[in-house]
Amino acid sequence: MDRKAYLSLIFDLLPVGYAWVRDMKSMTSRVLDVAAAEFARIHFRAENLINEADPRTASELLTDWERVCGLPDTCTATATTLQERRNAVHQKWTSRGGQSPKYWNEVANRLGYTIDVTEYRPFVCGLSECGLGEIEGPESTIVIGLTDDPLIRFFWRTLVNGPRVTWLECGTGECGIDPLAKITTAEDLECQLRRLKPAHTELIFAYE
Repeated sequence: MDRKAYLSLIFDLLPVGYAWVRDMKSMTSRVLDVAAAEFARIHFRAENLINEADPRTASELLTDWERVCGLPDTCTATATTLQERRNAVHQKWTSRGGQSPKYWNEVANRLGYTIDVTEYRPFVCGLSECGLGEIEGPESTIVIGLTDDPLIRFFWRTLVNGPRVTWLECGTGECGIDPLAKITTAEDLECQLRRLKPAHTELIFAYE
C-alpha cells in the first residue's frame, strides 16, 4: 500500500464529528499524512524483505547471505558483479551434490558454462571390439579402447564450450559499476569441479 492508501485508511478509522475534517487539504489531513508516510515506508520495507529472503534477488542482505555460505571462497574470488555474487550464493545454498555427468553439467550451467563430459573405459580382450569406440549418452560420452590400462577408468574429461558472458541486466546490475558485458574464463568452473570431483578420479579440462 502507498502513502495515499494509508491516509485514506486512517480517515476511515477516524471518529464521526465536526472536529474530524476529512478534507484532503485540511490541517488534519496534513498531520495524518505524516503517519501515513511512515506506515507506507514500513509496508515497503516489509515487502522488500521478501526479495531479501531469496539470494537471487537480495541486495541489502547479500553480504549476510555470503557470510552464511562462507563466500567468497577460493572458487568465487572472480565473482565481483551483483549477478555473479547472487549466482554464487544461490548455487552454494541449493547444491545437493552428486557424482553423475548430469550433476557436473548442472554445476557448469549454473555458473554460466556449457560442457561436454567424456568418460573412459579400458580395452578388454574378449569383450571390447577392435578399434576406438564411443558410446554417446544424453549427458556424457564413453570412450572405449584408448588403452588397456585399467587406471583409465579413473580419468574423465570436461570440454568447456567457450567462456562465460555475464550481461548487465536492467534493474539488477549497477550502472557505472558493473560492465555492460563481462567475459570470464573458466577458472571458477575448474576450481568448483576439482573440489567436487570424487577424490580417486583425475579430471582433465579441454577448451574449444
